[in-house]
Amino acid sequence: MTSDDELRRKAEKIAEEKICVYIHVPIYLFVNILLYVIWLTTGGLGTFPWPIIVTIGWGIGVVAHIFVTFGKGIDNSKMVEKEYQRLKEKE
Repeated sequence: MTSDDELRRKAEKIAEEKICVYIHVPIYLFVNILLYVIWLTTGGLGTFPWPIIVTIGWGIGVVAHIFVTFGKGIDNSKMVEKEYQRLKEKE
């Protein structure tokens, strides 16, 4: 059975991960909008849309971050327990 303290720590970790996504997405949007504004004001439509490279690359990371945080993601509780036991044995 899980103690209240363990549940509290787990809840804090989940909340922290969600807050990170809430910060990550607006920063991604702001920076990408800024890059497209720079592109449009420095040559723009007649040139290669170089911000698309950042949008796609960083976008993959953002989508993965959202999926792991809010989606089914990977249940790492077994891995955490295994690492905990390994570290405990080293001491």
